[in-house]
Amino acid sequence: MNQTDKVLLSIDARGVATVTLNQPEIHNAFDDKLIIQLTDIFTSIGQNEDIRVMVLAAAGKSFSAGANLNWMRRMASYSYEQNLADANVLANMFFILNTIDKPTIARVQGAAFGGAVGLIACCDMAIGSKLSKFCLSEVKLGLAPATISPYVIDAIGARVARRYFTTAEVFSARRARRLGLLSEAVVEEELDSTVENLIEHILKNSPAAVRAAKQLVFDVQNKPISEELLANTSKTIAELRVSEQGQEGLNAFLQKRRAKWIKE
Repeated sequence: MNQTDKVLLSIDARGVATVTLNQPEIHNAFDDKLIIQLTDIFTSIGQNEDIRVMVLAAAGKSFSAGANLNWMRRMASYSYEQNLADANVLANMFFILNTIDKPTIARVQGAAFGGAVGLIACCDMAIGSKLSKFCLSEVKLGLAPATISPYVIDAIGARVARRYFTTAEVFSARRARRLGLLSEAVVEEELDSTVENLIEHILKNSPAAVRAAKQLVFDVQNKPISEELLANTSKTIAELRVSEQGQEGLNAFLQKRRAKWIKE
C-alpha cells in the first residue's frame, strides 16, 4: 500500500485499486496539495494496464466536506491570476478522474458537500449510505460550483442542477438516488458488499471490452444519429470482434468455458 498523510492507494491481486481520502479528523476536506496528489494517483491508475477497477472511498464518518478551510483562507487573498491557475489545477483533476479508462466506483458515507459532489459525479457508479447527505454549497460562500458543473449536470440533468446550484439545499441519499447522482443507496453495513458485487460483475468481463464500452458512452452521448455515428459504432464492434479478447470471449462462450480473463 502506498500512502501519504492525506490519501491512501492500495491495489489488490485482482487489479482493484482503492483510493481512500484519509483525513477523517477534518471530514476529508481537500486542498490544493491533496488535489495534486489525487491528480497523480488518478493519472497512474489510468496508465496502469494491470488495474481493472478503481474504488474511490473515504475514511471516517464523512466522504468529504469539500474545500479545506485553510485553503479557502488562502484563496480569499489570491489575485485573479492565482485563482485562475488554482481552478485550472482543480478542473484538470476532475477531468482526469472522469476519463480514466477503467470503471470507477464511488463509495459514499456521511457528508458529501461542494467539490465532493463533483468527485462522485465523475465516477461511473456511486454507492451511498442511506444516511449520507449531499449539498452543492458554493453559493453560500458567494461562489458557484463551476469546475464540477460539467460532471454534476451530466449526472443529474440541467433542470435539477438549476435548483440545487442556486438553493444550496442539503438533500438526502434517497433523493440523490432518484436524481442519478447515486447508483444505489443502501444501509451503511451493506456499502462494502454492494461495491464488491459491482466489482465482481466487472471482473467477469473483458478488460478491453470494458474500456471500449466506457469510451462508447463518451463517443455517442449527445451526438445526432448520423451516418458518421453509425459508421463509427459499426467500426467499434467490428474491431472488437476481430481483437484478441473479442475472439477469446466469443470462443469461450461457444465452447462453454471460462474466458481467460476470469480468475478463479
